[in-house]
Amino acid sequence: MASLLICIFLSPKFISYLRRREFGQNIREEGPEGHHEKAGTPTMGGIIIFTAISVPFLLLSDYDWRSVGVYLAAVLSALIGFADDFTKIIRRRSLGLSGKAKLGGQVAISIMLWYIATQKADLPATLRLRTIDATVDLGAFYPFFIYLVVAGTTNAVNLTDGLDGLAAGCTAIVILAYIGITFITAGQHDLSLLAGCLVGACVGFLWFNAFPATIFMGDTGSLGLGGAIAGLAVMTKTEEILVLAGGIFVVEALSVLIQVFSFQTFRKRVFLMAPIHHHFEILGWSETKIILRFWIIAAICAASAFTIYQQSIA
Repeated sequence: MASLLICIFLSPKFISYLRRREFGQNIREEGPEGHHEKAGTPTMGGIIIFTAISVPFLLLSDYDWRSVGVYLAAVLSALIGFADDFTKIIRRRSLGLSGKAKLGGQVAISIMLWYIATQKADLPATLRLRTIDATVDLGAFYPFFIYLVVAGTTNAVNLTDGLDGLAAGCTAIVILAYIGITFITAGQHDLSLLAGCLVGACVGFLWFNAFPATIFMGDTGSLGLGGAIAGLAVMTKTEEILVLAGGIFVVEALSVLIQVFSFQTFRKRVFLMAPIHHHFEILGWSETKIILRFWIIAAICAASAFTIYQQSIA
């Protein structure tokens, strides 16, 4: 609740500040035609999101290493996103940091998360397959596996952030499932607190980010929230069911991979435009219709993943 209220009360002044400084969103030329009217909408709303998360979490946390790992993964990912957003604004273009710079940052975050998980939180270097009740020892491969989780999740949330409120709403739904997962697991109340702050900040931000948006979260928000989801998956040993819990993010990322592979291999496009939410826009669906249906699918996926987790610990 504190995160939600901080977002709601701070956002109007922050939006006014961004407008005065002309820190607006640059729209890709090749994007859907209807998006061009969104050019100049204030961006970097992730700053408000992470302010709203940080204040109550830092004041109320017991600083359990698992929650500290998730928090650091989220904040460091948000800093990469901030550097990306700031570069776009200064250079007034839709491309920000280089791919190598982002890759380096994600590798560093993954190593940090691996160190805290294995050396401070005493988590085993294993992959828990809850759907078949099995465990795979990843050994030396574990840091690379964490990198795949971090890079995959942050980029997938970033790709989903293409319609007003879509990424914030889907993220709130996925992390709502993690509130349940951490609450029913003994000794994870600090993670529950952090997950609650994340959901509160996303919902508070949605007040201004819902269609028609008066502010975008930017890469600051999308990469940061992706880092938080990745961290929660690693610290709760739920990397496998994250594929289901974050089903919308997976579909969005897969649509881009399929589009690129198909075009480079066969010179043909599978979708009218990728990520897949743009495909439905070009088909004539309204933005609100796409967003609401994607939220419904996200809720079904998150509820299914929570059920699988609950069954795995029963």
